[in-house]
Amino acid sequence: MKNRFAFCLFLCLFSLHTFSQTKLSIVFVGNSITQGKGGPNGFPPPTHAVNFLKEQKGIEDVSFANVGRSGSTTVDWLPETGKLFPLATKAADSLYLLKDHQLIFSIKLGTNDSAMEGPNGAPVSKEGYRKNMQTIVSELLNKYPGSKVVIHHPIWYSTNTYNRSKYLAEGLERLQSYIPELDGMISDYKKSEPGRVFKGDTKAFKYFKKHHLKYFKPENGQQGVFYLHPNEEGVVVLGKYWGKAIGKMKF
Repeated sequence: MKNRFAFCLFLCLFSLHTFSQTKLSIVFVGNSITQGKGGPNGFPPPTHAVNFLKEQKGIEDVSFANVGRSGSTTVDWLPETGKLFPLATKAADSLYLLKDHQLIFSIKLGTNDSAMEGPNGAPVSKEGYRKNMQTIVSELLNKYPGSKVVIHHPIWYSTNTYNRSKYLAEGLERLQSYIPELDGMISDYKKSEPGRVFKGDTKAFKYFKKHHLKYFKPENGQQGVFYLHPNEEGVVVLGKYWGKAIGKMKF
């Protein structure tokens, strides 16, 4: 009798453990910072975010797709243009078939929007940025019932950033003006789409501003050496920031 009771208890505990495990499918949307490797032998931030999540208790499996595209703006990702949005939906269509997985869109856009000139649509006003982001997010929520979206704050770049595109201090100031717009938009979604849109990483901007010499690649530009992209060590740091933010979501 005791053995039978012990066996039943084991089955109950095993079942609780099994059902408490979470499986995730993540589509990472972004620009070169999302897409890039940071170095010749490195992996992009999404890979490090996923690796971090796989190590966390309660997460059994993580499938993902990185559809970040260098130089892209929110204008490029607008659904009506048909330019880059299909990359996200194609990836999501495949991952959405994994019905035992929670589909998540991880979005980090804004760097190229903030440029003074160069990228498509730049400079994008803070009002335009918010409108574009809302259009992108709402279309994803409508197209994939039950999906969730996590939106990370953009990260810092140096005020002399000027490659083929011109950013400079004006661009950085504009980039920072996007952050309150993102936060306000996410607050609005808490009412209109409760439990579906979450604030992602908010700490990397300040961290990289302080430690950019260690974690950013020095790049030669039209106004000297500038810092825009995380290096091989930096993408690991950024990936963990994203992973931590995603891990705090309510699945």
